[in-house]
Amino acid sequence: MQVNIGLTLEQRQDIAAHLSRLLADSYTLYLKTHNYHWNVTGPQFNTLHAMFEEQYTELAAAIDEIAERIRALGIRAPGSYSEFTKLTSLQESNGGETAEEMIRQLVVGQETVARTAREAFPAADSANDEPTADLLTQRMQIHEKNAWMLRSMLQREAA
Repeated sequence: MQVNIGLTLEQRQDIAAHLSRLLADSYTLYLKTHNYHWNVTGPQFNTLHAMFEEQYTELAAAIDEIAERIRALGIRAPGSYSEFTKLTSLQESNGGETAEEMIRQLVVGQETVARTAREAFPAADSANDEPTADLLTQRMQIHEKNAWMLRSMLQREAA
């Protein structure tokens, strides 16, 4: 059956292309965060281990929502490492970083995903695609808050 949800095929393809990049960035950030959860060491271990788990668990749910939105638009969602590698803006890591470097890289990752969601917004907005716009707004809000929380851990107290 044809998809008939009030969006043209071109609109759906454009929105899905943006969402596919968001999916790839989110999946890469999920993997990086999970890696850091397993491999973090040092005095902040307990705090970071728990924080990273909270963030990768939230990302796992988000990945599913993003992929399902792509499918609701009638477009195939990317789902392999090779596809994600071509689409993502994030760099992988090996988990051998210091705790502070892990936090820095996750700040960059959270901010990157927020920017990717923001870049997708005009396509959804111009097509009056409220479900996608709502999803993007939620993703931006979560990633901006996570970046702030992580960034705060790197700031030194004023003397």
